[in-house]
Amino acid sequence: MVCALAAAVCFGTATVLQAMAARAAADEDDSASGGGSSGAGGSEAALLLRALRQWRYLAGLALDGLGFLFQIAALRSIPIYAVGAALASSLAVTAVVAARLLRVRLSRTEWAAVAVVCAGLAMLGLAAGTEGERAGSDALKWVMLAAAAAVLALGLLGGRLPGRARALTLGLGAGFGFGVVEVAVRLIDSLEPSELVANPAAYALLLGGGAAFLLLTSALQKGSVTTATAGMVIGETIGPALVGVVWLGDRTREGLGWLAVLGFAVAVVGALALARFGEAPAEGTSTGTTRETEEPEEPEVAEATGETGETGETGEAPGEEPSVRPSPR
Repeated sequence: MVCALAAAVCFGTATVLQAMAARAAADEDDSASGGGSSGAGGSEAALLLRALRQWRYLAGLALDGLGFLFQIAALRSIPIYAVGAALASSLAVTAVVAARLLRVRLSRTEWAAVAVVCAGLAMLGLAAGTEGERAGSDALKWVMLAAAAAVLALGLLGGRLPGRARALTLGLGAGFGFGVVEVAVRLIDSLEPSELVANPAAYALLLGGGAAFLLLTSALQKGSVTTATAGMVIGETIGPALVGVVWLGDRTREGLGWLAVLGFAVAVVGALALARFGEAPAEGTSTGTTRETEEPEEPEVAEATGETGETGETGEAPGEEPSVRPSPR
């Protein structure tokens, strides 16, 4: 469980860095296009290439790599459901890191959600047994490869959807991709090059992980990142947990199955409550701003003017963003 929590710390911190880099990459593209929406902005691959020029994104990738090593170690010692819930708790890490480094204030409800996640993980730690002893079948390995290909196709189709449907689709796709990685790690029995080349799970790991990063990068830059992050949490926890229990023999300690189920549910619900911390405050937003205001789409009209809003007067300095989170449009 320690390795799973270490992975969550790495992934949670990386999320803040990658979100800031993705937004900076989008700002670069807007500047290059004269403030308008560039045609290249709709390409997930182009977005990734621009983000790779940002040092924050590279630092985030380094943390992701370290977190992946911890994740592999965790998957080799505890059930997938425990690892999945621990990784979902990375959102709690993201919230705490944002509060510390970006000076974003957490409301009492958000601190309570962090505590709920910790409580759920504590219950899971007490109830989780060792990893299942069943070897994955060849059919399951091919299914994981097909699932990874489906994630990539889902990303291509989801990128054409509007608004919240796009964000939810990309988020779910990223979650499914990370879920494929979790299962594929368990399906790789040997690291011998000759056996790796012949193992479909190895290709599922690479394709699923790559597709997940691509979809997540796009979700961080466009649409409602809160919706996308919630979709990612669901996609990377429930499916892999079921695969581990049904096909790989993951179990709990004797008589503590109910505690494991409760802990899993509590941790995931707490993570969903913190889903909006899948993004970081946009570049240029003043620090010390509380995130308790939840109406980013409707800038407040200056009451003193008596205007109806058609004049465009918002009571804020020209060019200043009205809220931390950008409009989902």
